[in-house]
Amino acid sequence: MDRRSPYADSKEVTLYGEFTPSNNLKVRCAVSLTEREFIVQRLTSAPARSSKVALSLRDCVGCRAYRKEDKADPAGYFAAYFYPLKRRRVSSRLSRQRVEQCFRLSALQDPHANLEEAEKWARAVRERSARQQQHGDGVLLSRPCRMLLLVNPQSGKGQALTLFNSQVKQMLNEAGVTHTLFITERQNHARELVKGADLSQWDALVIMSGDGLLYEVINGLLERSDWEEAIRTPLGILPGGSGNALAASVHYYSRASPVFGEDLLVSCGFLLCRGLVFPMDLVSVRLPSGQRLFSFLSLAWGFVADVDVESEKYRHFGAARFTIGTLVRLACLHVYRGKLEYLPAAGPPDGWVVVQEQDFVLMLAMYQSHLAEDLLAAPDSSLSDGVIHLFYVTAGISRAALLRLFRAMEKGTHLAAPCQHLVHAKVRALRLEPLSPKGIITVDGEVVEYGPLQAEVHPGLARMISG
Repeated sequence: MDRRSPYADSKEVTLYGEFTPSNNLKVRCAVSLTEREFIVQRLTSAPARSSKVALSLRDCVGCRAYRKEDKADPAGYFAAYFYPLKRRRVSSRLSRQRVEQCFRLSALQDPHANLEEAEKWARAVRERSARQQQHGDGVLLSRPCRMLLLVNPQSGKGQALTLFNSQVKQMLNEAGVTHTLFITERQNHARELVKGADLSQWDALVIMSGDGLLYEVINGLLERSDWEEAIRTPLGILPGGSGNALAASVHYYSRASPVFGEDLLVSCGFLLCRGLVFPMDLVSVRLPSGQRLFSFLSLAWGFVADVDVESEKYRHFGAARFTIGTLVRLACLHVYRGKLEYLPAAGPPDGWVVVQEQDFVLMLAMYQSHLAEDLLAAPDSSLSDGVIHLFYVTAGISRAALLRLFRAMEKGTHLAAPCQHLVHAKVRALRLEPLSPKGIITVDGEVVEYGPLQAEVHPGLARMISG
């Protein structure tokens, strides 16, 4: 039924109908669709404003039409799925929560005609929702969409597969996304898979794990003979590990309030279903042996690398492993001798800055906003700004001051805190020469060959599904 709605701004309404909710056939509702909203108003003799529900189409992940298996029921149905930001009763924090709106259409005796009307509504909701997703240099994934979803069942607390089945699978079905589930069984399993797979089978590769599995996938793609095309395959991230730094960054780029745990998973699942793809910088790292690795997150030497590796034994604590590891390493704080050079992001191509040889507590290069789910290391970072955020802390900092620094990083205020031992620079390349005989260097949390290295940013080399 197409006519003006008495319950919404008539200038905006593009589709109007009066239907019964599928879960309460005694009630009748006026349903209006505008370019931006899906509006439901319960019909009574005196409509009350409190019975009106207006849902933003930006929060819609999908809408489908169907008939029930009962052949005696001639009605058509359509169900729209939304994940608006709401406050939970026990918390003031905003998080995305599922809302389903399902209606029964039975104006005609012809089942096919009722289904056609339901399909018209479902199609209109999907089309208007897609128009609301357009943003800057983002590109929407084609629909229908096929995804390869790689899950590491051992990551984090070992609950990734359970969380996929309980949280993510339903969202993908609601969004009309078909997926192939691949469960990794060993280290570099995902790397081997994507290196030899026919990528034309899928529109996106999605990782549900910690950050290490995406590191495997990116390097596997770049080891292919057709790497220039392969690395353009859209990538997605769902938090299933203990670090979840990229997942937290992707959520942060959507400008939503901080969330953690399963709320972060729902947020990233929502962004995945929305399917907006953006360019993402990668950083190449040349190791002493000449091997070249590609990184999407971080390069660390000293304190941060030590904590990342040594906290592995606390993996069963989930994200808390890093807090425990930090406290343990603070009790036995090490310093490392080395040399550092960097090329400022805004400087001339030959304007290398040389940091004098000295003792360092840590060197950290970041190219995403978050170092961990609860550590906002580079607040003004973005997916494709062509910038490496270089941090280093020199020897002489007290344990208390270093702890305060990381506590401030939880809110992203560490750069505003007075700390003479902390230096931050925006760079596009760096050279590190460790002089201490022993130490740990990590790339995206993975241990790499120890020794002199060089890193440089490659703007927009990869593509990421983000907000």
